[in-house]
Amino acid sequence: MSNHSVAETKNQLSELIDRAEKGEEIVITRHGRPVAKISAVAPERKPEPITQEAIDWLKTHLVAGKIPKEDAGASVSRMRDEDWPR
Repeated sequence: MSNHSVAETKNQLSELIDRAEKGEEIVITRHGRPVAKISAVAPERKPEPITQEAIDWLKTHLVAGKIPKEDAGASVSRMRDEDWPR
């Protein structure tokens, strides 16, 4: 990690970004106090495709092996609207 003033950062921004891409954290200071940080952004992960094996696993591990007839939001709404003992 290296510290650079705002003025240094303005003059060397491209170089500092290159260093951040390589994994270095750059701290920007104003009047000697840290105020910001430049760091690399993690690459975006693509979701894995849903396989038939995954679907089969879900079907066998559902509660009592049944697929719910209503989604979670509908279940919560129904429970809220029914006269539940408190």
